[in-house]
Amino acid sequence: MGHKILVSCPLGEGAARYFAAEAGIVADVHSIGDEEELARMIPGYSALIVRSNVQVTGKVLEAADQLRVIGRAGIGVDNIDLKAATRKGVAVVNAPGGNTVTTAEHATALLFAMARKIPQANASMKERKWEKKRFMGRELRAKTLGIIGMGRIGSVVASNALGIKMNVIAFDPYLDEQRAARAGVEKVGLDELAARADFISVHTPLNDATRGLIGTGLLGKVKPGVMIVNCARGPIVDPDALLVAIEDGRVAAVALDVFEVEPPPPHPLYEREEVVLTPHLGASTVEAQEAVAIEVARNVVGYLTNSTAPNLINAPSASVETLGAVAPFVDLAQKLGRFISQIVRWPVSEARITVCGGGGSDSTELMAAAMVKGLMENTLAERINMVNALSVASERGIKVLSTVESGSGDFSGMVTIEIAGPKGSCVVEGALVGRDEPRLVHLDGFRLDARPVGEMILVYNDDVPGVIGSVGSTLGKHGLNIAGFYNGRLAAGGEAIMLINLDSTADEEALTALRGLEHVRKAISLSL
Repeated sequence: MGHKILVSCPLGEGAARYFAAEAGIVADVHSIGDEEELARMIPGYSALIVRSNVQVTGKVLEAADQLRVIGRAGIGVDNIDLKAATRKGVAVVNAPGGNTVTTAEHATALLFAMARKIPQANASMKERKWEKKRFMGRELRAKTLGIIGMGRIGSVVASNALGIKMNVIAFDPYLDEQRAARAGVEKVGLDELAARADFISVHTPLNDATRGLIGTGLLGKVKPGVMIVNCARGPIVDPDALLVAIEDGRVAAVALDVFEVEPPPPHPLYEREEVVLTPHLGASTVEAQEAVAIEVARNVVGYLTNSTAPNLINAPSASVETLGAVAPFVDLAQKLGRFISQIVRWPVSEARITVCGGGGSDSTELMAAAMVKGLMENTLAERINMVNALSVASERGIKVLSTVESGSGDFSGMVTIEIAGPKGSCVVEGALVGRDEPRLVHLDGFRLDARPVGEMILVYNDDVPGVIGSVGSTLGKHGLNIAGFYNGRLAAGGEAIMLINLDSTADEEALTALRGLEHVRKAISLSL
C-alpha cells in the first residue's frame, strides 16, 4: 500500500533522495505558508511535513481525511495543535537530533560574542571608529557556566564549555547524579545556579513551568554581573524583567536568538548596547538543515510503515534500538488486547499489562498503548491507534497500568494482561517462542499453547469424554476446517476450554449449533 506525503516546504536533496528510494512513498513538495491553503491541500495525504513555515491548526486537522502523521523538521512543535492531533489519532514526530550540535555551537558562539562584545565592536569598526578601550571584555576560562536544561543541546554546550576550561553547573529536574558525573558537571538547584553562575545558558523546552522562567523572581537571585544566553524558546525569557535587571546592573549582558513573536516587535531591551540579538539562527547551518530534513523523513516513513517511530511527541515513544527489540512484544500486546476484548462483554475500569523480558522502562507506555489499542479498537466508532489510545482510555475512566520486568521463564518473552470491572476480571497471558513467534499460553488459569492468529472459536465445555469429537463434527457439518486445536482444563472432570483456529469465519448458525451441544457451556467467535 502506498503513502502520499505532503511536504509544505523544500527539504533539500538528501530528503528527496530518501523519499525516492522508499517503495510506495510519494512525496509532493510545495511552498505553503498559509493555513487556508494547507487545509485545502491536505485531503488525501497520509503524512504532512512542515518546518516553522505554517500553522497546523484544528481547522487543518479537520480537513485531513487520511492523515496519520505530522513531521516537524526541527525540534519545536509550537506551530502544531498537539491536542487536536492527538484527539484525531494523528502522530506528531520531530527531528531533535539534526540540529543539536549546530544550536549548541551557536549558544557557545553567543557566549564568546557577548563576553568579548564582538558585535558591538564590529558595528563600531563599520562606522570607521577605533574604540579599543570601550570594548573591554571578559575571559570565559575558569568562569562558572550555569546550564538550565541538560538535554541534547545543553549537554553539548556543557561539553564545549568544559573544553575551554569553564566550570559547569547544571539544573534539570531529570538530571541524576550519575549522568551529571558522566557529563562532568555539577548538579545544583535553580536558586544555587542563579547565585553561583557567571554565565547562564538556557536549554529547556517551553511549558507551563518554564514560561517566564528568566523573570523577576530568578533575576532577583542572580550573581551580580551575570551574562545570559537564550537559544531555547522566546517565552522562557521575560524581556521587561531583563530590561530592569540590565538597567540596575544585576545583568551585565544578554544574548537572545529566540523571541516570543518572531520577528519580534520593538522593545527597549533590544535597543540596549548590552544585548546581542540574532534572528533565530540556532539551527541555521547547511549541515543542520540537511540533517533535520533527513531525520524527519525517516521518522515519518518509519511511522507510516510501523505505526511507531523514535521522537514521537504525542504518543509513547522509544529509541531506535528499543523499538527493534520490543516490536514483537508490542504486536503480542495488541493481539492479546484484541483477544480479551472479544470474550469480555462488560465495562472495563482497569487494565494492567506486565511484560517480562521485553525492553526497559522506556517501553512501558508503548506496551500499554498497544494493549489499549487492541482492547478498544473493535468497540469504538472513533479511530483509535497508538497515538490516542491512552488518552481515549483516560477519557473513558479506564485506569491503565504497565510494568516491565526481567526474566520470562521458559520463553523468550511474556506478556500478561489483566482487566477488571464491576462485573469481574479476566487474565490472559501470551508468550514469544523460537524466533519471536506469538503463543497464547494462559486464559484465566487454563493452560494453552495456541496461535493467536486469524479466525478462531473459543469453547467453554465440561471435561467429559466425547465432547471434543462432537465439537469437531459440528464444525465439519458447517463447512469449517480446523487449522489448529488446543484445549486446557483446570482439573479432570471439571470445566475445560477449547481454542480452535479455523480457515474461515464461523457464522451464527454454526455458533448456535455448538452452543446446543451437550456439555458445551459457551461458544465465542474470535477474529485476530
